Amino acid sequence: MSDFSEKADHLSVPVTLEEAIIETPEALSAFIDRVRAGDHRWCSVDTEADSMHSYETKLCLIQFASAGRLAVIDPLVVPHEALVSLLDLIDEAEVVWMHGADYDMAMFRKTFGRIPATVWDTQTAARLLGFEQFGLANLIEAEYGITLSKASQKADWGKRPLTDKMVSYAFNDVRYIVPMAERFVRQLEERGRMSWFIESCDSARQSAATREERTTEDSWRVTGWGNLERRGMAYLKALCEWRDAECRLLDRPAFKLISNQELLSISRRLQDGERVEPPRYLRPPIARRLIKAIADARNIPESEWPRRLKGNGGPRLQIDEAELQRLRDHRNARAKQLGIDPTLIAPRAVMEKLAATNVTDDEKSALLLDWQRDLMWPD
Repeated sequence: MSDFSEKADHLSVPVTLEEAIIETPEALSAFIDRVRAGDHRWCSVDTEADSMHSYETKLCLIQFASAGRLAVIDPLVVPHEALVSLLDLIDEAEVVWMHGADYDMAMFRKTFGRIPATVWDTQTAARLLGFEQFGLANLIEAEYGITLSKASQKADWGKRPLTDKMVSYAFNDVRYIVPMAERFVRQLEERGRMSWFIESCDSARQSAATREERTTEDSWRVTGWGNLERRGMAYLKALCEWRDAECRLLDRPAFKLISNQELLSISRRLQDGERVEPPRYLRPPIARRLIKAIADARNIPESEWPRRLKGNGGPRLQIDEAELQRLRDHRNARAKQLGIDPTLIAPRAVMEKLAATNVTDDEKSALLLDWQRDLMWPD
């Protein structure tokens, strides 16, 4: 793959934007008026949340840049009804640019029940142009020769006041996106890949808008649960419910209390009749409640043990290994010719279904976007 940026001849840094930190409805309204008075054709948007630090993930910041103006909006203090006007402003743009847009679209849907009408992703553009390192900081360094600090990447965005470093990080997450996007679009058009890009972004937005949320009932089915016996599943379900209750009290994400793998290991040992002691790092009151949860789980009658999901994953794929190799060789050759990652054309899971003898042609065709289908089956 190739990197089309010219590191010896960096682009000029975009002009300094008018910066604002918005914490009141009045300030937001005035900012929106100033943006509407300018060239609000393309805008860039990013979000920050507190999933690394809280039990319930919440939107903590919205970063926005358009028409020469840049703002960090605080949704923890600006009322929800006032933020609706910002969403309307965002939808007025022809294109809303994000980087690694899936998470930000999910946060918009979770918080506001809506996603911007047209979302284009600079990460997708970079990958279709052959960039091997397509993180935002990597692209900014490649395009502008600017090294951004990653110190606030895992910061607690729910804490106030924000530090100067956090504010600077937030501004930089949208500062460079539109000018960089303009360059990417020119390159995509020159290489005849703009239609690929639009189709990919439209598909990603549709997926984010329609993705089903995992039900609370099935939240205990963490990776690896299917390897347990039914008794082990009963323990795992009880342990996940215990962890959830503890994390709710502590306002802490699950992984910071005890990992999924630890719960799976405990459940497996319990189903095999082993004696299990709470991990030593748990505080005594929490450990005592874990011991009680295990004791209660031992008394769950077999009739109430979880069952395997019916039709879990559908019928087992009957993969034609020779066909899989042929398709893989063809895909890899096309990817090498185009200078892109082969998984952009078809990831492993799709390739296996394409090579399966018990998947219909119509089902196979639906697995690919039009541009991917043209590359895999040019005839």
